[in-house]
Formats: sequence, C-alpha cells, structure tokens
Amino acid sequence: MKRCSKKIILGSGSPRRRELLAGLDVEFTVDTGNTFEESVPEGCAPEDVPLLMSQGKSHGFHRPLRDDELLITADTVVVLDGRVMGKPHGHEAAVAMLESLSGRMHKVVSAVTFRTTEREYSVTDTTEVFVGKLGKEEIEWYLEKYRPYDKAGAYGIQEWIGYAHIGHINGSYYNVMGFPVHKVWELLKDFA
Repeated sequence: MKRCSKKIILGSGSPRRRELLAGLDVEFTVDTGNTFEESVPEGCAPEDVPLLMSQGKSHGFHRPLRDDELLITADTVVVLDGRVMGKPHGHEAAVAMLESLSGRMHKVVSAVTFRTTEREYSVTDTTEVFVGKLGKEEIEWYLEKYRPYDKAGAYGIQEWIGYAHIGHINGSYYNVMGFPVHKVWELLKDFA
C-alpha cells in the first residue's frame, strides 16, 4: 500500500482516536488547536450532528493548512429516541444516560472529515448497539471505577460495560469507540 504523501494531522484530543488511527500503521501528529464552538442548529436531525461538528472542527482548525498536510477531524454522538446524548456533565447526568440506555437499542453515529488545501471529504457511519439491563449498583460501580464523563452516552464499549452488558451490535465496533477506522482507511487510500 502506498503511503500517504501528506503529513497527517489528527485534530482530536481523544486517546481512543489516537489509538485507532495508530492501529492503521500510519504516521501522524496530533494538533488540537481549534476555534470552533460546538453548537447544534435548531431543527438539526440527530444523525446529522456529528457531520456538522466534524466539518466545523475541520474549518475551526487554528491555522491554515499547508500544501503538504492532511487534517482529520471527527465527532461521535449517541442517539436514543431521536435525541442526541453527548458527553455527560457530571455524575447525575451520567446515571440518567445509562439508565435510559439500559435494556434498549441505541445508535452511535460518527463522522470523519478529511481536508487538504485542495479538497475536503466527509463520511459518516452508524452502528446499532444493544445494551442489557443495568442495575443501579452496576451503574454506580461503573461510573466510580471508569469515570466515562468524556464519552458520548456515558460509556465506553471497550470498558467493563461493553464486556458485561453489550451482547450485540449491528455495525462497526470501532465506530462505537468513536472512529470508524474502516472508512478512515478507505479515505486514506483515496488521499494517498
């Protein structure tokens, strides 16, 4: 496989995205400098939110790109009952999120934007996630031990909750982690 001729910049501070991009065996740097302020336009469909955020993060990059650079930005949301669940703002919000996901199916929608000085392209991916019943004690223990306050929907599939309570997904596991690497790989080949 031909290596990308551009210097790849991951515009995300997410340790999971760094890990997943590294798993594709590509060289990249991380630069999280950004002026984009996340806000969702009224009436925006929940499934469109990650695409708008990913594109906004790309265009909010703190400096102009050079001709030899490729910027990758991403965003992920959890969608339940037609509404977006972002990252919880504290313990009570995390408890409420996990209680609402318990015993139900929800969608995880991610978007990734690739941008150079010549072109821009975005992709989205959706995974259905089925969560088993979560007891109150389990929720409290999980939040205390894993502190998933930086994760959409207040959980990480790669953590205990994924092992113990997610018995079925329809779609990409890595998308649920926040980075649909199979689609990123296709874009990297195209941009190479």
